[in-house]
Order: sequence, then structure tokens, then C-alpha cells
Amino acid sequence: MGVGRLAPPDSFLDARRLTPLDLATFLVQCLNAVQYGLLLFLVASGLTLIFGIMGVINLAHGSFYMIGAYLAFSLAPAFGQNFISMLVAGVLISALFGFVLEWLFFSYLYQREHLQQVLMTYALILVFEEARSLLVGNDVHGVQAPSWLAGSFALGELMSYPWYRVFASVACIVVALALYAVVNRTRLGMMIRAGASNRDMVRGLGINIKLLYRIVFAGGVALAALAGMIAAPLSSVYPGMGGSVLIICFVVVVIGGIGSITGALIASLLVGFVDTFGKVFFAELSGIGVYLLMAVILVWRPEGLMRRGY
Repeated sequence: MGVGRLAPPDSFLDARRLTPLDLATFLVQCLNAVQYGLLLFLVASGLTLIFGIMGVINLAHGSFYMIGAYLAFSLAPAFGQNFISMLVAGVLISALFGFVLEWLFFSYLYQREHLQQVLMTYALILVFEEARSLLVGNDVHGVQAPSWLAGSFALGELMSYPWYRVFASVACIVVALALYAVVNRTRLGMMIRAGASNRDMVRGLGINIKLLYRIVFAGGVALAALAGMIAAPLSSVYPGMGGSVLIICFVVVVIGGIGSITGALIASLLVGFVDTFGKVFFAELSGIGVYLLMAVILVWRPEGLMRRGY
């Protein structure tokens, strides 16, 4: 499957060779678009939280997706078929890493100019890439899906769809629902939404804004790493894989509205469908489809689809 994508939305039977597009092929492409969009949401939701609440332009966010993929590659031999346990362990490790990283570096960026934030986070990309090269080398690796998720089920007479892709979509939906519950139904979520609206008021109420930022950042890192771990069996694990993810995530954040989790979900699914069906019907122009979508939405709603905090 294609290198250079978050999770290639290509079916096992190339839909571009089928004319007209039959129902089974259309259904497969819809499933691919949803799966791609949901994985993209995991990465973009962390970015919109960090960007919208903390005000930091974090160019290193794509590297957290890469770290998650390499965590899956490194932890898979130790956990074997216990794939869920591996995901939990990877999320805990990445959250701890994000907590420490915010304390060491990002806590000094809140009052700095955007240029300094960009330079600092770009430097972190170089550090992460060099550390990855020293620890695991520059080869392309694969991660095997667990045997209990192997195989596929039939969709029509010619098409089939892998069970692991269904698992990836369901896992992303579960995480999205959990994230919605945390942000909208818990005290922590109330503080996060208040911090996104007026951080000075939150500080004046006696809430430890530094700890709140640290938790938000750790959660954003964990979400991106989880997306990388889930996507690892779908595509190769390779150097620099976070770069293309970062660009498309910024597109999602801009379309959805900075700081909006709901907007990030809607925008991710829109991008997933535009990108997937653009490759089916307009292969030569598919590279610009997502950016045309962003341009149209920004002309219509310059602030994005949703307001901050919704």
C-alpha cells in the first residue's frame, strides 16, 4: 500500500478500472473514506486542542504520529497477539512523553512570537528524525496485524474488505466518543473549554493553568501516537512519515475551526471523502481537491465550520 499517506484509502480492487462505479465498489470506497477520515481526526483533534487552547503553532505534531507508528513496530514483538494491550501501552508511553516534552520545551513558548514557535517546533522535527535514525535506522518497516483481525469479508461478487480496517474505524469512533465525553461532560473538559475561551479568567479562578496545558498537550500527543499505531499495519512505517500528515492536519484544523473538536471530526470526514473519491474519479487532479475544499469553505466561513470550544 502506498507510502506517503496517512492510511491509503485504496481498495484491493482498483475502483478506477470499474466503469460505471458499481454499488459494491462505491461501498468499499465509502468505508475507505470513513476509515481515512477517522484516523485523520485522531491526529487533527490533538493538533486543534494544542493550537486552539495553548496558542502554539506545533510543526512537530506530525512527528508524534510517526513516533506512534514506530512504537507499534517496536512493541509488536513483545505483545504478540495482544494488540489492544499494545495500543494501551503505547498511548500511556506517548502521553508520558508528551507531559515531559511540554514541561521541558513547550511551556516556554506560550508568550513567544509565532516565529519562535515555528523555529522551535521545526527544530524538534529534526531532533526526532535524527533520534529515529539512530534508534531504528532508515529502513522501511511493516507491522503485522494480529491474526484475530486477519482476513476480509465479501462485498458483492468481486470485492472484499479487510477486518482490520473495520477495527481501525471502530477504534477511532470509540476514541472520538470518549474524547467528546471528556470535553463536554467532565470537569476537566469544562476547564479545557474555559481555557480555550479565556485563559486569564481560568487562571483568576485559581485553576493551575500550567498543569492544564500539560494535560492537554499530553493528550494531543497520545491521540496522534494512537493514530500512528493503528495506521501502522495499514501502511509502511518509514522515515519522514509525519510530514505529509502534518500538512493535511493543518488543513483539517483550518476547515473545522481552530479549537473545535466537532469541527475537526466533520472536516476530517469531508477531507476523507474528497480525497478518496477524488482519486477514483479525478485521479490527475486529486492532489488539489482537498485544498479546493478548504478554499471554498474559507470563502463561505472564514472562521471555519465550527466556532472554538464547540
